[in-house]
Amino acid sequence: MYYKHLFFDLDHTLWDFDANARETLLELYDTYRLTELGIDSAEKFIEVYTDHNHRLWRDYHNGLISKEQLRSSRFRLTFEHFELPEHLIPHQFEDDYVSICPTKTNLFEGTHEVLSALKTNYKLHIITNGFLESQEMKMSRTNLKQYFDQVFISEVIGLYKPDIALFNHALEAVGAESHQVLMIGDSLEADILGAKNAGIDQVYFNPLSDPHNYEITYEINKLHELLALLK
Repeated sequence: MYYKHLFFDLDHTLWDFDANARETLLELYDTYRLTELGIDSAEKFIEVYTDHNHRLWRDYHNGLISKEQLRSSRFRLTFEHFELPEHLIPHQFEDDYVSICPTKTNLFEGTHEVLSALKTNYKLHIITNGFLESQEMKMSRTNLKQYFDQVFISEVIGLYKPDIALFNHALEAVGAESHQVLMIGDSLEADILGAKNAGIDQVYFNPLSDPHNYEITYEINKLHELLALLK
């Protein structure tokens, strides 16, 4: 095992998307007084939103919908689930969410420690399907930029994981062969299958130990396990 470069996903791998989204949604639930609109459970609201958001992001990863469609749909579908009349739907909700959520700073346990240790022996890079303004804010607010040599944001490049062309673009940009690179990410479709198809070894970050049938190079439940894997 000899790697020179480590490609990291950002959301759900380093930046704890679900924890940060939850904080934001709880704030907005109170700000918009959703209980007064008949949505009497913040937990149920978050659950319904999360289901829609994850599905729409999968569609976005696969090129089935645009950024605008994702952002215009996720909360509209959530409010429609609760049968909220059109004139009561708070249409500013999405804009407020997009403004607030990237400022949150919850990371997965050990993120800074692990990245700091790995940076002494490897070149670290980010490959993310997230949106430019959000991803830059997340990395800035959490002080993650210091670890990474290059950051590949799909919206900027015009290529999206799992497209092999994005991985090839990143390989060329860092000057590496596929066997010199290891991809670490949480998405079986976007990160793991995408990297595998590009001839890149993969680490599936699976903190909840979700079952699957994928053949993966390595699998971890905690980021600290990378240090033992790459010692």
